[in-house]
Amino acid sequence: IDVQYYLWHQDETGRLLAHRLLAAADRGVRVRILVDDMAVDGGDASALALDAHPSIEVRIFNPFDRRSPRTLQYVTRFGVVTRRMHNKSFTVDNRATILGGRNIGDEYFDTDPSVNFQDLDVLGIGQIAPAVSAAFDAYWNHELAWPVSALVEKLPTAEAVAQARAALNDYIDGNLKSPYLQRLNKQTLLHRFRDGSVRFTWADWQLLVDDPDKLRFSRSRKDLRLSEQLMPHLDAIEHRLLIVSPYFVPGVYGSNWLISLAKRGVRVRVLTNAQSSTDVGIVHAGYQRYRKRLLRGGVELYEVNRRLSKEQRAARRHIGDSSKSSLHAKVFVLDGEAVFIGSLNLDPRSVVENSEIGVLVQSPELARQIERWFDANQPELAFRLKLDSHNHLRWYGRKGGQPVVLDREPYVKWWQALGVDLMSWLPIESQL
Repeated sequence: IDVQYYLWHQDETGRLLAHRLLAAADRGVRVRILVDDMAVDGGDASALALDAHPSIEVRIFNPFDRRSPRTLQYVTRFGVVTRRMHNKSFTVDNRATILGGRNIGDEYFDTDPSVNFQDLDVLGIGQIAPAVSAAFDAYWNHELAWPVSALVEKLPTAEAVAQARAALNDYIDGNLKSPYLQRLNKQTLLHRFRDGSVRFTWADWQLLVDDPDKLRFSRSRKDLRLSEQLMPHLDAIEHRLLIVSPYFVPGVYGSNWLISLAKRGVRVRVLTNAQSSTDVGIVHAGYQRYRKRLLRGGVELYEVNRRLSKEQRAARRHIGDSSKSSLHAKVFVLDGEAVFIGSLNLDPRSVVENSEIGVLVQSPELARQIERWFDANQPELAFRLKLDSHNHLRWYGRKGGQPVVLDREPYVKWWQALGVDLMSWLPIESQL
């Protein structure tokens, strides 16, 4: 099992995954865990406890210096520690792999009652699995991937490891009837896996992945970027493009490119977070400055309505059993013929700073499934933005099941809007 993630929280879902990986290792499965150091913040002990198992090896990508405060390193090592491995993949036996935008944590699996992210993954079998394994190996063997044991001065004792394992087992035993596990055990998809009735869509594919050297070399090295592999497919679009990106900061270049598509007759639709649904307010500050320009250029903008009820969220789980009140999925649908699913956001951080991975699937069936989901759910899922005759933004959507037109950011207090407006003046777009 090869596991690669940007974030891995020490909560219910994080512990469940650790427990199952340990169980696999107990029966002789080789487990390699590669996480960005953002995932390990304060959690070296947990990573070391996993690494102590003879069948598990843990490596940390682009680690912070353990001898210096992290916050200080954002200044002293700016441009080094600010570039992160954002990849997400889970590959088993070179036979099956999961790619998408989901990290490991309660908020990504609808477990956290206060934060719910809408995510989307794709499960691939066949030759896609060894291709992802090869990409994993490139990162695993890179000079920025450090064994977790090399980052600490003292390794845990056998007694400490045994105590950590016992504590994990006690936690799992005490949560066997948790609401999350009860919901999980009722899911149709889980039962289909168990009885072998999952239906796969057979299609051509292309794995797109940043070269790990992207995090080490000059930002001018476009040949190392995933985006350069994806652009020829995007430039070839003739009819329609649907972009789902939770963090959407197109910049001047991206805005001009999207507008150029719209001007040659391509219907361009973008679904992203509203200010009230985003978990990173400063990213919304970077996005909002481009809204009017994009709308005037013919691009359709949609922002997630965070006030969906639990019943509404459940009714909208048509893709991957996931629809929540804050967007985290990263999906592009090209001409209703192909779908890109991965970890890539349309923002400078994903394109230039971080490393990413995704798969382009040539499947009209999957493409139209996502388009139909968007068309059916958009009226309640998201507000559509338009400009009125005075060039003012208006939000068209639903509140309480009734159509509404709002003249300000939905569900945002005036001081919250002011704060984001002030942040939009900061010269930090390259880091968003």
